[in-house]
Amino acid sequence: MDQLLLESLRVVTLPTTTNFRGVTFREVALIQGEYGWGEFSPFLEYDDAESAPWLACAIEAATQPKPQLYRTHVAVNGTIPALNDVQDLERVINSFPGVKTFKVKVGTDVSEDLHRLELIRTLRPNATIRADVNGLWSVDEAEKFINSIGDVEYVEQPCATIEELRELKKRVDVKIVGDEVLRKAADPFDVDLSGAVDYLMLKVQPLGGIKRAHKLAEHHNLPVVVSSALESAVGINYGLILAASFEGMSFDCGLGTGSLLAKNVGELPIVDGKIAISDVTPNFDGLDVSADRYEWWKNRIMRTAELLK
Repeated sequence: MDQLLLESLRVVTLPTTTNFRGVTFREVALIQGEYGWGEFSPFLEYDDAESAPWLACAIEAATQPKPQLYRTHVAVNGTIPALNDVQDLERVINSFPGVKTFKVKVGTDVSEDLHRLELIRTLRPNATIRADVNGLWSVDEAEKFINSIGDVEYVEQPCATIEELRELKKRVDVKIVGDEVLRKAADPFDVDLSGAVDYLMLKVQPLGGIKRAHKLAEHHNLPVVVSSALESAVGINYGLILAASFEGMSFDCGLGTGSLLAKNVGELPIVDGKIAISDVTPNFDGLDVSADRYEWWKNRIMRTAELLK
């Protein structure tokens, strides 16, 4: 890894507005290169091997020119955490002004999940609904839930494995999106998605950057939707660039998760359900981590960089 990139390293901690899958803050490492800032923010529990594509993406963002873009704004969905209090849900929904689609986190408690979906439909009766399961269900559990939730645009990663997804596809008519099954694979090019998923979820950091994400989309030859990994404004903006670099984008993208952060290094406001692509110059005021956390991230980056050689 280029020494100048390492010398530019800043590490920040960003509190969330709510508990999001057990996360109440995000630590984010940022590096600056010739073409701007790149973000490295694998979750703290990820090992170096799983973190390597995230670092490749950060380096690409900082050191490579941006691709051709087909739009200046990207339509986004609202992301609803596993909440069931009406006031909490209304507050989260209102943080996504103008969005027409909501992705609802489900998978941990069937009755609470169904109640959450019902509340979202009550609060936003004209919205398109998606369900995101993060691979938590068995085939039987997924079939039963999907048959009880009514009309949804798609269900994201209802089961963990390719084999389970294939079996589920035989039983239900709803569209299935593959996420973890691709980005957590040892070699995402070597995964046979035939008969298992209808659409492909692309997340720019876990998949190793924009160039590699495009190669994966071309290789698997499926419609794609772009989403985020609860990143700072720097990482979200790079996800917006990925989404805008596809000539055709039929889906609202999961890139509005900045609304789930109480503090951020930059602002990417949602206006009428869309976010404008911009050049994000981070504002670090009051966000830097402690010296020991900085060293932890620096060491993590140096170890991970060895895997990219």
